[in-house]
Amino acid sequence: AGASLCRTPRSPLRGGTLAPAQGGPRMALSVSSSSQLSQLAGMTTLSIDSGDLSVIKEFAATGLITDATTNPLFVSQAGLSGDPTYARMVDEAIAYATERASGDAAVCLAMDRVAVNLGIEISKLVKGYVSTEVDVRLSFDMDESLARARRIIAMYDEAGVPKERILIKLAGTWEGLCAAGELQKEGVNCNITLVFSFIQAVVAAQKRVRLISPFPGRILDWHKSKGVGPSFAPEDDPGVIMCTRAYRYFKKYGHDTICMPASWRPSRGGPEHALDEIIALAGTDRMTIPPPLLTQLAESEEELPRKLEPETAARDCEDDELCGGAVDEKTFRFLMNADGCGPDKMGEGIRAFVADTEKLEAAIRSKF
Repeated sequence: AGASLCRTPRSPLRGGTLAPAQGGPRMALSVSSSSQLSQLAGMTTLSIDSGDLSVIKEFAATGLITDATTNPLFVSQAGLSGDPTYARMVDEAIAYATERASGDAAVCLAMDRVAVNLGIEISKLVKGYVSTEVDVRLSFDMDESLARARRIIAMYDEAGVPKERILIKLAGTWEGLCAAGELQKEGVNCNITLVFSFIQAVVAAQKRVRLISPFPGRILDWHKSKGVGPSFAPEDDPGVIMCTRAYRYFKKYGHDTICMPASWRPSRGGPEHALDEIIALAGTDRMTIPPPLLTQLAESEEELPRKLEPETAARDCEDDELCGGAVDEKTFRFLMNADGCGPDKMGEGIRAFVADTEKLEAAIRSKF
């Protein structure tokens, strides 16, 4: 059968458990106290951007990585890998969903359960936040996003993972932002992802969202695609500028929203400059970084100066407070459209995550 957009039945969940994942032994990662990774961890809380349990365990053991982020690609890769560790997660999800639903509803429940099963295992490896994403196909459906988010939190609660450990990931659409605002009122922390525009960051902060994930590398990609560049000094990188601007705005206007950049590119081009954007944003609240770049940071002993800090950020902010602190939907959509990069890259990101989600859905559906 073809993929379908699932709707969540409003019914209570019953208990379910997940057998602990078993990972093979890996060499311990040695990180010196003078490495760039250690220096960065001293000024910015670090998250690993991976769904590979053995790699997460390796980096978490350094004591420098406290959080982990996942996305539909990672969940799909886990679900389709055939590795026994992840196969058990899928089998448990199928059994869990079969007991509680049927048809399309069971498929959607199993997909959410796979994501939660992965998150449960990650929560055993890191001491901080674990991000789990609501089905990206619901990015323009506030009510259904809320239903799915609440179900995800309920499943974590059943497994003994408190909601304070979880970040519900939602796309930075108007509907996603509004859903996040409602969840925050319920004590459920959210991570607004696919942030490419300053207005997305501002609205997230106004709705008291816990965290945003702007993508400096993809912002750079967009500007290069328009003939700008092709290389930049890191401080002039359009993605670095947007992240810095959001960080400064949050500090000036007293927003507690965390700025956690993700998705990195070399500002100056070439693999030898892969850390450009990370170094240019050193000192931001948090970063989520993939394992290859964490390894580069661990292997470098070069000095890493702090570029962002709260007091000077507030002073350096040049933006007036937008709409008196309450941007409405019309203003959001107008400013988002005017940005250019925002709608282009968000649409591209949603399409890519939808493709990954539908691969997982097809695999799950074949098991019913």
